[in-house]
Amino acid sequence: MNALCRVLCVISAALLAPLAGAQSYPVKPIRVILSVPAGATPDVTARLVTPGLANALGQPMVVDNRGGAGGLIGAEIAAKAAPDGYTVFISSPGALTILPHLRKVPYDTLKDFTPVSLISVGPFVLITHPSLPVQSVKELIALAKAQPGKLNCASAGNGVANHLALELFKQMAGVDITHVPYKGAPQAVTDVLAGHMNMTFNSIAPIIAHIRAGRVRVLGIASAKRSSQLPEVPTISEAGVPGFEAENWFGMFAPAQTPKRIIARLNEALVKVVRSPEIQKQFAALGADAVGNSPEEFAAFVRRDMEKYARVVRISGAKVD
Repeated sequence: MNALCRVLCVISAALLAPLAGAQSYPVKPIRVILSVPAGATPDVTARLVTPGLANALGQPMVVDNRGGAGGLIGAEIAAKAAPDGYTVFISSPGALTILPHLRKVPYDTLKDFTPVSLISVGPFVLITHPSLPVQSVKELIALAKAQPGKLNCASAGNGVANHLALELFKQMAGVDITHVPYKGAPQAVTDVLAGHMNMTFNSIAPIIAHIRAGRVRVLGIASAKRSSQLPEVPTISEAGVPGFEAENWFGMFAPAQTPKRIIARLNEALVKVVRSPEIQKQFAALGADAVGNSPEEFAAFVRRDMEKYARVVRISGAKVD
């Protein structure tokens, strides 16, 4: 009888061990991989949410910046990390839904990552130098059609999100505008401010001071609804290109095969943080909407984004540097 009891105790312990592990997760710091250098917009986003996540999970969140190769380096490290819940990846479209259409990458976005939650979505805005004789999206389209190829648009580089925003605009508006790639968004904006470039698509936060000071003219918001930061500015959709949307998003992923119970724990904590009034206020100040959704909803969102950029790249012939 004693022997039988011992056997049953061993079996019970074996069966309960995974449950105990799930209940105790996490028991050590969690590495947060970013595919950009410190100070870039994804880095700012990560550092907005990681303090709250650390509190919610009871463990430090250690940010690990692995920039380079258009985001490929950080994404590859994240994809190959152990699926144990102690490595997560915060990314924007660049590395996961754009780059795979532009070059061969050592990971499969839909197979090598498990979506946790969408963190935030922020639209691009279309800005022009005040010397360009247009006051609206319709006037810009008319000018571009009257002078095909003569207007130019700066971007942060070949194949990046605001370059593809331009290509989508060209396709949907039926215009020919010359793309001029730079080595980053700040340089592109600087040349628009100086009047060397006619226009660019950019996130709101870095340029809102220039907009309010009249140093650039904003023609439209590239989202389905107007921005609370610039409520007087129409969306590009309502201003002349119906259905046009070009947004920059950020979300959290874990390596594929990470246990569902761990994904659920990460999702619960992240959604709680992202939906808190204080974090929503901070994202609004950056011109973005804090989201927080289910892994299934985020997975569907990523699939749609992959399909959108596949079409844009195919039609435009966009290439990386």
